[in-house]
Amino acid sequence: MSGEADEIRGSSETIHDGGDGIRGTAPGSAPVPLSVLDLVTVGAGHTASDAVRTAVELARTAERRGFHRYWVAEHHSMPGVASSSPAVLLAHLAAHTDRIRLGSGGVMLPNHAPLVIAEQFGTLEAMAPGRIDLGLGRAPGTDGATAAALRRGTHHEGAMGSPRERGDEFPQQLAELNRFLDDSFPDGHPYAGIHAVPGPVQATSSGGVQSAHRPPLWLLGSSGFSARLAGSLGLPFAFAHHFSAAHTLPALDLYRASFRPSEVLAEPYALIGVAALAAEEEREARRQVMTGALSMLRLRTGRPGLVPTPEEAEAYPFQEAERHFVDSWLGNVVHGTPDAVRQGLDDLAKRTGADELMITTNAHGSAARLRSYELIADVYGLPA
Repeated sequence: MSGEADEIRGSSETIHDGGDGIRGTAPGSAPVPLSVLDLVTVGAGHTASDAVRTAVELARTAERRGFHRYWVAEHHSMPGVASSSPAVLLAHLAAHTDRIRLGSGGVMLPNHAPLVIAEQFGTLEAMAPGRIDLGLGRAPGTDGATAAALRRGTHHEGAMGSPRERGDEFPQQLAELNRFLDDSFPDGHPYAGIHAVPGPVQATSSGGVQSAHRPPLWLLGSSGFSARLAGSLGLPFAFAHHFSAAHTLPALDLYRASFRPSEVLAEPYALIGVAALAAEEEREARRQVMTGALSMLRLRTGRPGLVPTPEEAEAYPFQEAERHFVDSWLGNVVHGTPDAVRQGLDDLAKRTGADELMITTNAHGSAARLRSYELIADVYGLPA
């Protein structure tokens, strides 16, 4: 790992520090900075266009209320999730916001050529200078057959074949992406004459002037691999507590123990994704989170679909094993009245030592999701 880390570190010529938006400021009475993870969910009876409109409204709300950043995630072949193309969504959100940081939570790097990602996020940086985060994951974000359709395997494999897993190539892919972002391939390298545009090469062209900003890299994970790699590289780390809660503390401990100061960060910086939903009444909060729980049950049992309505979730005939799954899942969703959610988030921040909480709210309709973020902002005294 140390050799790979040195390779990636050695490719970076752009210095980022705590003033570039990585480290946020806790707003109001919140224990740490608060951010938003949006899966751009599609509920039964709604369209993907509805989901995108809600994403714009939610991003504007998050900006107005003082949330630090707003990320979207890459998922594929899931009818209830309209975020298969983070770069396209982020471009749309950038056109409708002014200040909030926007980013990927994340782009699944094995699905893409590093040059393509460098070009996409260089373009986003040109659209919203100083506001773009590039969060990267090493999983495909989908099932094996869909991963094959994304051309992740060798070209001997058919669309339905089992793609060769490339998670073990992630450090090399990351190093390549970093060099494209910095335009820093050494002389003699096969890619030395290839430039990601928009990017630093424009500053070296005759009459060229290039932005001083470059999207900071984040590593995402739900286990120990990316935690260790992020620490060894001195990069910020985002952990998926919202679907891998049992591994949160071990992963954060590993990240902190592995951390080596870098040009990016002098000290570790870790955010965790948190599933949370607030409503005026506890019963209504429970009613709303059940829609997300049923949606997750169907996904985990090979039946992905649109996010069901509260009425459908209430009427669903849960079998014993299904009820056990749902109860276990909801045990890691902070939900209830605003005061209860505040207590849950405060406790989680204290227990994990997370530097930032990124809240994701999975419910059927836009009204419940938007209202939840407003109530959380209210309970922490964020600006109206």
